[in-house]
Amino acid sequence: MGKALIIGCGGVASVAIHKCCQNSEVFEEICIASRTVSKCEALKEKLQRTTKTKITTAQVDADDVDQLIALIKKEKPQLVLNLALPYQDLTIMDACLATGVHYVDTANYEPEDTAKFEYKWQWAYRERFEKAGITALLGSGFDPGVTSVFSAYALKHYFDEINYIDILDCNAGDHGYPFATNFNPEINIREVSAKGSYWEDGHWVETEPMEIKRVYNFPQIGEKDMYLLHHEEIESLALNIPGIKRIRFFMTFGESYLTHLKCLENVGMTSIEPIVYEGKEIIPLQFLKAVLPDPSSLGPRTKGKTNIGCIFIGKKDGKEKKLYIYNVCDHESCYKEVGSQAVAYTTGVPAMIGAMMILNGTWNKAGVYNIEEFDPDPFMEALNRWGLPWVIEENPTLVD
Repeated sequence: MGKALIIGCGGVASVAIHKCCQNSEVFEEICIASRTVSKCEALKEKLQRTTKTKITTAQVDADDVDQLIALIKKEKPQLVLNLALPYQDLTIMDACLATGVHYVDTANYEPEDTAKFEYKWQWAYRERFEKAGITALLGSGFDPGVTSVFSAYALKHYFDEINYIDILDCNAGDHGYPFATNFNPEINIREVSAKGSYWEDGHWVETEPMEIKRVYNFPQIGEKDMYLLHHEEIESLALNIPGIKRIRFFMTFGESYLTHLKCLENVGMTSIEPIVYEGKEIIPLQFLKAVLPDPSSLGPRTKGKTNIGCIFIGKKDGKEKKLYIYNVCDHESCYKEVGSQAVAYTTGVPAMIGAMMILNGTWNKAGVYNIEEFDPDPFMEALNRWGLPWVIEENPTLVD
């Protein structure tokens, strides 16, 4: 069917690459490119005897547009799957535009110097991608990604209009460390220590970090504390789901995590402001990232499950309707299958599926789109097939 260039070789990329190799009918060839080519080579060694997909590797600095363009011209992929850092979204989009190649990512752009992530920078590319006749698919992870597809699916099949969405992200996994993050520590801690916000009646309502807490009884997991955060899919869903009055995003955190994080914040270790240490300029959060466990090393240690989904309240045939669509994923099963914990798995699988939708022509519109702007049905079918089956529950318990 085609060839994909995959940029990045961390935990999420490893899962997506495993899944591409399981799906060799669509991914006939992949090139894995990263700043550290040895990581790409190690993954190629591990996988090439198990798949019909032809795997090549390359070294690239994703901050350098010229290097990216040269690599795309050399490898000639139909699509670039960006699993690098969110800081690099725009350079990779620039390279795709220059070479006429489709683009897929899992997280929206954020500038390195401020913990501010929003879609305006990527939405500014809409006209250029349309003119070039290529597609940019934004946010093909789980949240954003699957949660947005759940929203489009609920609207298509169950509602005339959706008025309220609560996105709930529960990770009940235990890795045994006093403090570690399940994905890139820098991105994770920036996200959690930023102010929260939710969308209500056409505008953003800002909250202090971790100000709003709720307790929810998650299917297959039980009661957990969850906290309201700002999250990027709220921004696009507010535009793309008709009838919306409020969208909130909640994520679970254990007491140990929050206590450690508060302490690290208090002593300045989560700061992104540069400081001078022994004559060198360093960023405290990047130093902290270097001393914390690598998220990709948590797989063999992590036990328990994740539950991520959306609770919808809206109207169907003039009557109020409530629905909960969610996926439960088991950390140990993920590790057994692809050598990774469930947080990377739940992002890596939808990354492969989004790339597949573009590569095989199922989703085919030139321009820049958020994932909920496409027909959700084929993506929902693929989730069941590729390891993230979903459950629909009528009249669920609501978040107050």
